[in-house]
Amino acid sequence: MKKYICTVCNHVYDPAEGDPDAGIAPGKSFDSLPDPWVCPDCGATKADFEPAD
Repeated sequence: MKKYICTVCNHVYDPAEGDPDAGIAPGKSFDSLPDPWVCPDCGATKADFEPAD
């Protein structure tokens, strides 16, 4: 699964790690994250993320 990076603060969402602090289990793709999910570092929305190379 593809990693995504926040264009505001450069936080990388890695599906292999998920976002345990937000209740997102490892293995959840970025596209399947709930719409209200925000960057855990800066609060940016999913729209502020882009695929990481």
